[in-house]
Amino acid sequence: MAKKAVASLQKGEGRITTKCIKMVKSPKSGAYAFREEMIPNVLIKDFFDGKI
Repeated sequence: MAKKAVASLQKGEGRITTKCIKMVKSPKSGAYAFREEMIPNVLIKDFFDGKI
């Protein structure tokens, strides 16, 4: 059976960070790119609103 590698990354209090992926448009070329970051759960709304 396969081991769960994800379980070893979590702490006792649960997951405190989340990987967020946001698609952003380049002002120069107009092409889209993906922005990925590990964000604390309390700052997720700010990440998607563009404040971070």
